[in-house]
Amino acid sequence: MNISISAWILPIALLLSISLGCQANADQEQDGETTNNPTDTIVQATPPPTPTIPLKYIMGKIEPSKDSNFIKIAAEYTSKSNIYLHREAYAAFLEMHAAAKEEGINLRILSATRNFNSQKSIWEAKWNGQRKLSDGTNAAEIADTNARALRILEYSSMPGTSRHHWGTDIDLNNLNNPYFEKEPGLKVYEWLRANAGRFGYCQTYSPKGASRPDGYNEEKWHWSYLPVAKEYAASATQLLKDEDIAGFAGAGVAPNLKIVEKYVFGINPECK
Repeated sequence: MNISISAWILPIALLLSISLGCQANADQEQDGETTNNPTDTIVQATPPPTPTIPLKYIMGKIEPSKDSNFIKIAAEYTSKSNIYLHREAYAAFLEMHAAAKEEGINLRILSATRNFNSQKSIWEAKWNGQRKLSDGTNAAEIADTNARALRILEYSSMPGTSRHHWGTDIDLNNLNNPYFEKEPGLKVYEWLRANAGRFGYCQTYSPKGASRPDGYNEEKWHWSYLPVAKEYAASATQLLKDEDIAGFAGAGVAPNLKIVEKYVFGINPECK
């Protein structure tokens, strides 16, 4: 049988070509040059969500009476005039008020939205000694500025850091803890503890301890509307820095005291 040389050469050449190609691919993989391995996919870090609340709202640099996000509280629910609340927080409060009324409890709003300037007047009056602290101390007599700020911070926020800026937080019925520890305040407090959560409200400043080592002292009167407050808090996490806290007496100690970390976010874990 006669078989031409070309008939043998063609298959051999093809086999050599395939073999050389496989070796080249193997060499590339050993050198780390291949880009076709599906296991080499680069994992992209998930970017943080875009803040939904501008910094000026977080810091209370707004005028509630001229902002459609806020609504004036009717006189029958408060002892103050020209007092405002975030619209959603107010609607929820009205439902909570009606439910409490059915059980003989009258909820009265003593304080709601306070903008930067309102908080500034409270803070500076205490800082300069024009207004005494709750125990009668004149803070202006405390020479060390860090120590002076810490005493005021037991119950009062630095301007730009108060949750009252947000229109989500309210003070109810009385501004002293002992009032809520016996009747008639005890009945109010027990009702709120049992029912406020149904309407989206939470006691912002629970007793300090292992679960809440930082922040203001306990305030049985201070309640926060979480569906909106959590949006503000999420944006504050990204936007608000200690260096932003300025424009009032004593502001310079804010970074020393880690105001954002310890006070803005030093709240009842149940409210986070």
